[in-house]
Amino acid sequence: MEAVVLTVEETAELLKVGRTTIYDLIKGGLPDSIMIGRLRRIRYTDVITYLKQTAARESKQ
Repeated sequence: MEAVVLTVEETAELLKVGRTTIYDLIKGGLPDSIMIGRLRRIRYTDVITYLKQTAARESKQ
């Protein structure tokens, strides 16, 4: 079973980018993230949705 929520580090590893890139994306609103106490988490499904939207946008160009 896939993790329901990912840390910023796990998300960065999944997307093969740095943590700073993930934080920049979060500041821009994509993907959605949630705070659990002081910890930021990103839903796995939101990462997949973000990837699909990005792929669709790039295929139109």
